[in-house]
Amino acid sequence: MAKVLEGPGMGLMKKWGIAVPHYVVVSSVEELTKLSDAQTWLRDSKLVAKAHEALGSRLKLGLVKVGLDLAGATAAIREMLGREVGSITVSQVIVSEMIPHKDEYYAAVKSAREGAEILVANCGGVEVEANWDRVKKLKVEVGHTPAPDTLEQLAREAGFSKAMATKVAAFLGRLFACFDNEDAQYLEVNPVVAREGDGELVAVDAVTLLDADARFRHPDWTFQFAAEFGRAYTKNELDVMAVDAKIKGSVKFIEIPGGDTAMLPAGGGASVYYSDAVVARGGKLANYAEYSGDPPDWAVEVLTEKVCSLPGIKNIIVGGAIANFTDVKKTFGGIIAGFRKAKAEGKLAGAKIWVRRGGPREQEGLEAMRALRGEGFDIQVFDRHTPLTDIVDMALQKKS
Repeated sequence: MAKVLEGPGMGLMKKWGIAVPHYVVVSSVEELTKLSDAQTWLRDSKLVAKAHEALGSRLKLGLVKVGLDLAGATAAIREMLGREVGSITVSQVIVSEMIPHKDEYYAAVKSAREGAEILVANCGGVEVEANWDRVKKLKVEVGHTPAPDTLEQLAREAGFSKAMATKVAAFLGRLFACFDNEDAQYLEVNPVVAREGDGELVAVDAVTLLDADARFRHPDWTFQFAAEFGRAYTKNELDVMAVDAKIKGSVKFIEIPGGDTAMLPAGGGASVYYSDAVVARGGKLANYAEYSGDPPDWAVEVLTEKVCSLPGIKNIIVGGAIANFTDVKKTFGGIIAGFRKAKAEGKLAGAKIWVRRGGPREQEGLEAMRALRGEGFDIQVFDRHTPLTDIVDMALQKKS
């Protein structure tokens, strides 16, 4: 699951016919000035400026300004950019038109065990949190699409008049279409407002969570996902994410500053198992990583290069449990190529490599790993008969 910032989240909803305010995302005052020359709404509308970062409580932090003219938005951008909140530095601001309205509503679609659940309330903003009993829900089974009359009945149950219920039902139908077609796991619009003048329902704020592993199905997902750890992604992390988006299978990489034990395991289960074992034995992780689903060798090579680039590493733990279909020799070929490149660049001086793996073509893969000893690598290789925790014990000198 990956969070999408407000700007691209609004863009996805607009794609599926949901009305959203005019908006721009800028990283400098100069950028806003250039945009205002071409987009008249920036000069003629009341504006809202918000820090475009994965931050909670932006209003309390002074990172939301409302009722601005262009000069006020310019001042707000100048004030927000570069501000540090925890480990996040504000690098972008979203400026949108302020939609005149009286009433606010709530709408969401979220994943559920049975498929999805649609939520709606005739109150919104902060009010919905204190009145959660007013939120009405509709379960939708996998592969099904809710009928318009079913959505209208849901809106009526939430307290909307017949005329408004018809509008709300149409809004919910478009929101569900966005959720279903964009591989979303959670979409929330709070608030939805009825615009004064024409009464059209407009999404003025959004929370969007997508299935990051579905990116290969969506060539228009050109946006970056929001960082999940309260900081911006590093260049190496972004490079691996770019590879992951292009391949069958998966490669993952997250840096953990200050650690000296690097991880290069196969599969999410093995990754968590090894990581827990390192921490339980007093080790310091330098990263989280995994390759799974039989990724191509070139993708595993890129991941290996990033792992080998971690500063101060003393041990690299490679492998995993017994694979069902991942070709051990092929994926090890990518790791070996990455090791050779890193060694040629002087990145593995003093690092010990520990390998444990089982699965299709494991003996060929393990023999190829053992052959690295003749090239000057400090490497120990074990097959499926060695417990995973023994590798960690040996790496951390807990067991001889």
